[in-house]
Amino acid sequence: MTGFETEFTPLQSLAGGVLIGLSAVLLMFFQGRIMGATGILSGLVTGTAPGEKGWRAAMVAGMIAGPLLVMALTGQMPAVEVPVSWPMILAGGFIVGVGVTFGAGCTSGHGVCGNARLSPRSLVATVTFMITCGITVYVIRHVMGG
Repeated sequence: MTGFETEFTPLQSLAGGVLIGLSAVLLMFFQGRIMGATGILSGLVTGTAPGEKGWRAAMVAGMIAGPLLVMALTGQMPAVEVPVSWPMILAGGFIVGVGVTFGAGCTSGHGVCGNARLSPRSLVATVTFMITCGITVYVIRHVMGG
């Protein structure tokens, strides 16, 4: 595994955070629903109550359309570098899926929406995500030499 340098992008990160927060507020305002990306996708795939598929499909379509909009405006897709193999990506996706199931939500649901509602469960979940993330980065970069 080769070294991987993280690019610091404060303005793009701020803009992305503002857009995520705005979409969470708008979804709560118009649908009365909490924006958790995994729950939205899960409800779209597995089926939900009548009238739920439309807004879920619109949210997923917007997530897919975002990079396409960047390409339309800049002439190129956003650069995405993933410094691991496909088996590692699949294993990571499986682990995230298990975590989402046991944690009753994903990082966007707990971190953005749950904390904004002052949910104690979301605060604990977010702290757990951050600690686990820090440990993972440390192990990959300093123990495994990535």
